[in-house]
Amino acid sequence: MSKHGKVLVAMSGGIDSSVTAILLKEQGYEVIGLTMKTWDYESSSSNKKETGCCSLDSINDARNIAVDLGFHHNILDIRSEFGDYVIDYFTDEYMLGRTPNPCVLCNTHIKWEALLKRADKLDCEFIATGHYANINKLDSRFYVSKGKDLNKDQSYALWGISQKNLSRTMFPLGNLEKKEIREIALKSGYDNLVKKSESYEICFVPDNDYRNFLRKRVDGIDKKVGKGNFIDENGKKIGKHEGYPFYTIGQRKGLGIALGYPAYVTNINKTSNEITLGSFDELKRDGMYVNKLNFMKYDKLIGKVDAYTKIRYNDKGNPSIIEQTEDTIKVYFGKGVNAITPGQSAVFYENDDVIGGGWIKSSFHKNSQLERKKIINHE
Repeated sequence: MSKHGKVLVAMSGGIDSSVTAILLKEQGYEVIGLTMKTWDYESSSSNKKETGCCSLDSINDARNIAVDLGFHHNILDIRSEFGDYVIDYFTDEYMLGRTPNPCVLCNTHIKWEALLKRADKLDCEFIATGHYANINKLDSRFYVSKGKDLNKDQSYALWGISQKNLSRTMFPLGNLEKKEIREIALKSGYDNLVKKSESYEICFVPDNDYRNFLRKRVDGIDKKVGKGNFIDENGKKIGKHEGYPFYTIGQRKGLGIALGYPAYVTNINKTSNEITLGSFDELKRDGMYVNKLNFMKYDKLIGKVDAYTKIRYNDKGNPSIIEQTEDTIKVYFGKGVNAITPGQSAVFYENDDVIGGGWIKSSFHKNSQLERKKIINHE
């Protein structure tokens, strides 16, 4: 019996989750490995070579690490739950004119729930993953904080985890940088892990061609939606597009139209099947509304609160004032922010700590100077 107890480690076969298992084993935990099969590439009809956490090679790599380190390894097939929930959501969001964030949804509703259910069956007190983030506690509340390696920080993708699930989660890599992870792998004799390339793609869209994925997923999508009009910010028709589901806010490439200046998608209107194009400056919005909230550090907001808000994974965050009204948060950016995209996650930070997050519902802009002054002054 281990002096620290049992922990179930989510193992993808990559360097981060493997080093997570190595560290916990060294710390005296009784480790059990678990690899989740969420997707198979045959279903995607992709020509790309199967790679990533769902491939047979990755599953074998995770098993080999477990055998080498002397602990049990399990494979959990969650393709049915994943497909029914995450992929249906992914498709539905595009059909609603929004841009989905499937990885956040998967973490919140699929992976954590699956891990903890299996942990209970195996009498594991904790689960552990290779995320670059930390978990802290304030009074009775658990919350996520940024990882030490800010270039790899994954706190943005973890805002949806419940208090119950967070209380049983460990992030052993949170206080390490990527270079230290590589050094641990090399020192432990796993040169092959260091040589592995990292995947940043959506697992079920391995070639990053979501348009092709939608066409395979939604029968007759081109006929159902049809071609529509590109319009400018004044509503003037300036060209034709393939259909609103095939575009995202902030998109510049692949528009198939030349206007004599760099054009970006600034708005998507599902009802009229119109795509608004504008300049980079016309992408800017003063703020947004966020709903379907999950709070971490605090259980609610009181009044207007200063926070840094991230609207996408690689966003550094922007100074903002946030205010909660029932189940919605209004976010105001004093200097405006480009490409606020409905369907994406918004995550609110107090220094390095995650206050909470939610899903972007809509954006607004062109506030009056008086309203701008009132919000900034917390009036």
